[in-house]
Amino acid sequence: MREEAPYGGAPQNLKRVRTRHFLNAKKNGIKITGLTSYDQLTAHIFDDAGIDFLLVGDSAANNVLGYETTLPVTVDELIPLVRAVARAASRALVVADMPFGSYETSVNDAVHTAIRMMKETGAHAVKLEGGVRSAEQIRHIVDAGVPVMAHIGFTPQSEHQLGGHVIQGRGSGEDQLLADAKAIEAAGAFAVVLEMVPADAAAKVTAALSIPTISVGAGPHCDGQLLVWTDWAGLTQGRIPKFVRQYAQIGQALHDAATAWKADVEQGEYPGPENSY
Repeated sequence: MREEAPYGGAPQNLKRVRTRHFLNAKKNGIKITGLTSYDQLTAHIFDDAGIDFLLVGDSAANNVLGYETTLPVTVDELIPLVRAVARAASRALVVADMPFGSYETSVNDAVHTAIRMMKETGAHAVKLEGGVRSAEQIRHIVDAGVPVMAHIGFTPQSEHQLGGHVIQGRGSGEDQLLADAKAIEAAGAFAVVLEMVPADAAAKVTAALSIPTISVGAGPHCDGQLLVWTDWAGLTQGRIPKFVRQYAQIGQALHDAATAWKADVEQGEYPGPENSY
């Protein structure tokens, strides 16, 4: 993300991305970039590449911890991952996902979880799912001094209620999508993720809001784009969502490297003299 100098002139690289830069990016038509990250190695690489924000998503449930869905992951399991990413990122804004069950039960639980995430990890913001239904929680978290990135459209934590991975915001669902977006903006969220939403509906939401929209399979008209890094880099095995463009095949590269190393060990070619003391 680049921001115009305070009094005009050439853009300058940001030393640290802040929530205010998201608003400035929308105002100036600058696209925002985000990737998930769950460890210090990828966080450092993505940060160095200039990615604007790193989301330590509850998708760690699937991509790190081996759960089938995001539902089982806990706050205690996510905190060490968020802490690792926050320690490694010197420029990107780090967003900590609030997992299922950590904010739905009450406003007090939501605020407690958000404050714990900030105090124990070094994150710069939290993310939670839901529009109208989560507006009160968002308002109280923001009032407590914690920036909130909202998440509407397809919300993975509600996949059973939604009937699976179903595109949201079609037909009459567009009105609900817009109502959700306006509710979280009014509650004080600084940005909102739109997941698996038709591009035309996402464009209408983007035009209606003063806060930036971040697309996860919501087309090109949003103010920014976010992808799960293991999908984007070709590490995920199995089905890849239609909206993902793969920019690498790290999974195959690792498989080939492991196969070659195994063969070298079995044939006595590793370690060689150059690898021995």
